[in-house]
Amino acid sequence: LTRQMAILLAAGLPLIRSLRTLEKQSKNAAIKQTLNLAATSVEGGATFSEALSQHPKSFDKLYLNMVRAGEAAGAMETILDRLAMFMEKAARIAGKVKSAMIYPAVVLSIASLITTGLMVFIVPKFKKIFVELLEGKPLPGLTQFVMTCSDIIANQILMVIAVCIGGFIAFKLFLKTHIGRITIDWVKYNMPLFGPIVAKSSISRFARTLGTLMSSGVPVLNALNIVKETAGNEVVSSAVQKVHDAVKEGEGMAGPLGATKVFPEMVISMIEVGEETGKLPEMLEKIADTYEEEVDNAVGALTSLIEPIMIIGLAVVVGTIVIALFMPLIAIVEKLGGGS
Repeated sequence: LTRQMAILLAAGLPLIRSLRTLEKQSKNAAIKQTLNLAATSVEGGATFSEALSQHPKSFDKLYLNMVRAGEAAGAMETILDRLAMFMEKAARIAGKVKSAMIYPAVVLSIASLITTGLMVFIVPKFKKIFVELLEGKPLPGLTQFVMTCSDIIANQILMVIAVCIGGFIAFKLFLKTHIGRITIDWVKYNMPLFGPIVAKSSISRFARTLGTLMSSGVPVLNALNIVKETAGNEVVSSAVQKVHDAVKEGEGMAGPLGATKVFPEMVISMIEVGEETGKLPEMLEKIADTYEEEVDNAVGALTSLIEPIMIIGLAVVVGTIVIALFMPLIAIVEKLGGGS
């Protein structure tokens, strides 16, 4: 929608006609209604940014501030084109990060189903065999542990489900608190394997958003406020807030950014060079390009690494159950052999 709007305005169509054209060709009922209301507001004398601000679920603060900057500069088509490019790149990098998470989630789900099936249907049958043939002799520790887990899953499944649902609800409630969001985001930022991807993705988003806003003419303090609210990570958001406060007091960005210990030295050095040369927006765009490429490489490396790790993990879980079941069988075979 943003890309099409930029093309129509660049072709010389008035704003209202552009909105009505997009409304007619849109097949999505929600978008059609939003465009109709926005066009009606503009026809009634509202500015484009004022019309869009009536739909906060569709147009966030980043979008609105860039549109306001385009209105002030008289270059709406340029700003919308830049905004469309930003949104496309943000969607692409978010898609790559999500795709890296899908594979392990699917494998873990399958592993959980297999393990549950073994515990519910297979292990209880072996337990009956062991009770009959071992005649009260104690089971090996590993076997006893697996049997206990099987009893809990098979006989107290409702309690297990209730505990899982309760844990999920507690986690969601914890996530709604400020401390919860910071804790979870800090864990995501520093966790093995996925942590570097989350960190590089957050840095890329920070640099791309700030660079796009500043190059569009948004004042630096306003730009930092918008970046803080659209960071998508509380660790980065807290760091940006500290930078905002420092810049408000007359400091540059590089020093406060370094003090947060959230951003790598290369990012801080490039921002410092950008401030010294007066080309900070361009330098931020280069940082974003660099880290988007690093995210691509990290996602590719992670995908190739996750597969053997998941296979090994699944083998360990299933193998532990199999070994636990075979340990008593060896004693049974020996007993039968001795008896014959």
